Amino acid sequence: MSPLIIALDFAQPEPALALAQQLDPERYRVKIGQELFTRSGPALVEKLVKQGFEVFLDLKYHDIPNTVARACTVAAEYGVWMINVHALGGRKMLLAAREALENFAQRPLLVAVTILTSFERLDLYAVGLHGLLEENVRRLARLSLACGLDGVVCSPHEIVELRKALRFQKNGSEFKLITPGIRPAGLSENDDQRRVMTPVEALKLGSDYLVIGRPVIAASDPLRALLEIEASIEEVTKKERQELK
Repeated sequence: MSPLIIALDFAQPEPALALAQQLDPERYRVKIGQELFTRSGPALVEKLVKQGFEVFLDLKYHDIPNTVARACTVAAEYGVWMINVHALGGRKMLLAAREALENFAQRPLLVAVTILTSFERLDLYAVGLHGLLEENVRRLARLSLACGLDGVVCSPHEIVELRKALRFQKNGSEFKLITPGIRPAGLSENDDQRRVMTPVEALKLGSDYLVIGRPVIAASDPLRALLEIEASIEEVTKKERQELK
């Protein structure tokens, strides 16, 4: 399956379903974010799951432990593939979220958001987080791993640092890195993302999954844009396989 997760960041369900109909659920995963979920509710998620898609429910839960645990339980009942929480919710909240999912036969992956990719250093200071941005990301990733989560959502610019920081910890090699902020080469518009990278660069550095939205859904021909991104990835991986021979 492709490492690309297609972000269905639409305001209405109709265009999201129209794009999903063009995608092969055996090849692509999809992401449902806050706006679309707030508009359409669980019905859209369940419809996509029934169509065979592995769905990343991107609601970034951040509340008291009991509330987050209950929300994670409900999300898992939809049959989603992955859900996320904010690592800044703290140890008790992360543990409660993980424990809430333990009894599911098909447990969704549980990952934590470290620092939003829209953040820069001044944004950290404004909310009372001191030190370098990378230090905060590393600390939150270690906390998430220690609490038994399956991975973190981080900027592609933190991949190398996190791989180093988590290498010698238990299950560090299985800890997934999910990276938004992906922009194909030649696309100058970053929107509200600040720490971005091309798909090829992110995969080379060790990202497990790439979340890509606007470069695909805002294109005049979304499927063509997606295939071009995959072609660029395949070209590089093919070249690397040849070099290893």
